[in-house]
Parts: sequence; structure tokens; C-alpha cells
Amino acid sequence: MIQLFRLNGEAFILNAILIEQIQALPDTTITLLNGKKLVVKNTEKEVIQLVTAYYQTIGLQSIHIEAGEEK
Repeated sequence: MIQLFRLNGEAFILNAILIEQIQALPDTTITLLNGKKLVVKNTEKEVIQLVTAYYQTIGLQSIHIEAGEEK
């Protein structure tokens, strides 16, 4: 799980595994696997860093590397 911030500054927790896509439109917009879109205060780079750290914590990063996928 990662902590993000809504545009009004309110913190919330998101299951990073549900993220399908991250875009800067110019606000950072996260599209979930179910199609729901979330606009967050965090930058695109911050979200990617949080997701990567979360994947490493739960061991998913090494699974992607073993499968031959790039970062």
C-alpha cells in the first residue's frame, strides 16, 4: 500500500497493485485496473518511486526482473 494525497491535501492509502497507468495531464492522474481515475497532488515521479519501493518490499520487483521485464 502507498500513501498519496488528494488535491485538497487529504491523505489516503492506495493498493499499488491496482494501478494500471500513471499520467501527468498536468495533474497526476492514476488509472486503476477497474477504470476509475484518481487525481493526486503527488508528482508522477513520486508515485512511480512509491510504487517501485512497495513492489520491492513485497517481492514483486524481483519477479518482474526474473521474468525478463525491464524496470
